[in-house]
Amino acid sequence: MTQIAIPYIFMRGGTSRGPYFRREDLPTDLGSLAKVLIAAVGSGHPLNIDGIGGGAAVTTKVAMLSASDDAWADIDYFFAQVSVEDQLVDFKPTCGNILSGVGPAAIEMGLITPSGNETEIRIRAVNTGAQVIAKVQTPGSALTYEGDTEIAGSPGSSAPVLLSFMGVVGSSTGAFLPTGNLRDTVDGIEVTCMDVAMPVIIARATDFGLSGYESAQELEDNRAFFDQMEAIRVKAGKLIGLGDVTKSVTPKFGLLAPAIDGGTIAARYFMPWKTHPTMAVTGAQCLAACALTPGSVADGMLTRPSACPVEVVLEHASGKIDVLIDYTFEDGFTLNSAGLVRTARKLADGHVYIPGQGQTGQEAPA
Repeated sequence: MTQIAIPYIFMRGGTSRGPYFRREDLPTDLGSLAKVLIAAVGSGHPLNIDGIGGGAAVTTKVAMLSASDDAWADIDYFFAQVSVEDQLVDFKPTCGNILSGVGPAAIEMGLITPSGNETEIRIRAVNTGAQVIAKVQTPGSALTYEGDTEIAGSPGSSAPVLLSFMGVVGSSTGAFLPTGNLRDTVDGIEVTCMDVAMPVIIARATDFGLSGYESAQELEDNRAFFDQMEAIRVKAGKLIGLGDVTKSVTPKFGLLAPAIDGGTIAARYFMPWKTHPTMAVTGAQCLAACALTPGSVADGMLTRPSACPVEVVLEHASGKIDVLIDYTFEDGFTLNSAGLVRTARKLADGHVYIPGQGQTGQEAPA
């Protein structure tokens, strides 16, 4: 069987993992591209045994990079969420954890030349149009992964990658509150439908008979909750203008509860058909914005700070994540930027091999 070799870098970005490709090495047509990514990841088997996926939604993610033709950006980052078993690829969302590796990967690929002890890289998230500034550690103009920054959900420590997100409000639906309401009721459950970095349907954990402090596995095992949540998510997807979302990973779903470990608020996040083992970077921004917004389902769960910018600490299933929110409340909630510290590490590089022409739609290289 003829196989196609595609150069790639295998990276951990935040608490996710996956291959990082040059966009030019992949098909331009999205249908053919989806077939290539399904083959590369090994979607269709719970262990992704015939590909390089890891059998979980956080390990079947793909980043595709190119030099940007945008006047503001240095790098275009195109993201794909590949399903573990269903052989589906969703190009609608973006991923902030995988984005943590975009700066280092761009340097590794030669798309960016490091300069000074810290290299600033302007990234355009192609899927949503968001603008992100990544600050990557490059002591002596050399990329390093060594450092003492730790993040919950990833073992050990690494060099910090500071991400500053801009232009993320309404990135998928065009509105901060895509239904026009601070709260809507769907199937008898009050929700806040919010679009900040990622459209998320947010509810109170107690309204589902949950504490909001359950482990990821406890939630994963609660299939009655998942059935109820998915029915609400699908109906809310139509309410916010995304149409039929039964096969789309957006919108996501989040649950809130009062903090119990010194944070600002407790949160659980869903991808949406699996419980996120930690917290998505994009989802964290939306949940933090919800926590700060009077009239949302977060009312009564926290004392909202008056200072700005403010650090919102989300307690999640594996620890905590800090989101620095710069916002104003002059004409409703306006998010100026959200900052997070993540880490990334190069795990491997070389070529990933996929079945030849006729099975992926991509021609073998000359």
